[in-house]
Amino acid sequence: MAALPDDLLELGVKLCAVLSEEAHRYLADAAPEIRLQDADFTQVIDPANGLPGYEGVWRDARAQKCGSLTLNSDGSYYGEFDILTLHPRKPLWFIESVTVWGRDGLVKAEPRLLAAV
Repeated sequence: MAALPDDLLELGVKLCAVLSEEAHRYLADAAPEIRLQDADFTQVIDPANGLPGYEGVWRDARAQKCGSLTLNSDGSYYGEFDILTLHPRKPLWFIESVTVWGRDGLVKAEPRLLAAV
């Protein structure tokens, strides 16, 4: 298991805050705490350029994966965290997870939707 390097800590905290804000939009007070220090990070090799990146994984109380955060060597990042709830304004949709992504300081977030069948 690799620790996240110091130069990525601020970015990691920011991305977790954005994930938390997005989860709070749909779950209000029931939203989970999404904290960087709760993710287990490993160093991974970016297949595109052979440089190191980092992947963090959050697990629930039963050790099931419930989220991940990937910080790539090219400055891009992607994270997701499961929230599994009905969409508050779209009754035919579930929100599977909240996602965050971007590159070089630009951060975007949105829910990942599934049709309620």
